[in-house]
Amino acid sequence: MTHTLRAALWMIGAITAFTSMAVAGRAAASNLDTFEIMLYRSLVGILIVLVAGSFAGTLGQIRPDKLRLHLMRNAAHFTGQNLWFYAITVIPVAQVFALEFTTPIWVIILSPLLLGERITKIGGIAALMGFVGILIVARPDPNALNAGIVAAALCAIAFALTAIATRKLTRTETITCIMFFLTTIQGAFGLIFAGFDGDIALPNAQTLPWVILIGVAGLIAHFCMTKALSIAPASIVMPIDFARLPVIAVVGIILYNEPVDVLIFLGGALIFFGNYLNIAFGQAKSGR
Repeated sequence: MTHTLRAALWMIGAITAFTSMAVAGRAAASNLDTFEIMLYRSLVGILIVLVAGSFAGTLGQIRPDKLRLHLMRNAAHFTGQNLWFYAITVIPVAQVFALEFTTPIWVIILSPLLLGERITKIGGIAALMGFVGILIVARPDPNALNAGIVAAALCAIAFALTAIATRKLTRTETITCIMFFLTTIQGAFGLIFAGFDGDIALPNAQTLPWVILIGVAGLIAHFCMTKALSIAPASIVMPIDFARLPVIAVVGIILYNEPVDVLIFLGGALIFFGNYLNIAFGQAKSGR
């Protein structure tokens, strides 16, 4: 199995987990604000990391050698995730996903500056095709600018910085170490911001299962993405995430009875084709 294909399979796991988290986040927002959701998500994540690390015997791999980079990575992700949770409550989910999916474009643009990775011609074409597909699906109105749209657009940049920092961390740090600092640092951020007003709401019986799902799905998503980024360059891995858009469209049809829109699937086909080119080029280049 080629490195690119292995990375693609890990990204399928990340896409599934991120989609589950979106559904759970939308449900939990009825009782909790974004900072509280992030706090409880991190607490669930800390428990999972400690238990899994204990069974695997990898807790000794946790070390603070790259603490500054961990702080930068998780500050970017915490910011982006809060913007994302806010956006899905005020604008259509498809529009949030469409704007979020500019993340791979930012990764491709920023990777040469921050990672020293070369922008390939095929990678650029794949990102462009994916972005055109997103425009077909979302059909954004430039006159409809609001706080939700701005939040979704900014979260894409924050997520791109997160992906790039993750790529740098995977060069020297183990996944257990990355996941431990992901959960603990963001848990601290969540506690500070959720408790800033002196009132931290507890999950009720209806939202508790969704909070647990957010924590589990979020950790799985980052584990899968970290594995993918440890196998292949960020400019190859991240465009694969475009496939999440048609997936969430199907979820919307099944769970929320949203109408079938032919343009969603037309844009999704273009996104998939762009990703296919990127993956095929990566396989040919590796010669594996």
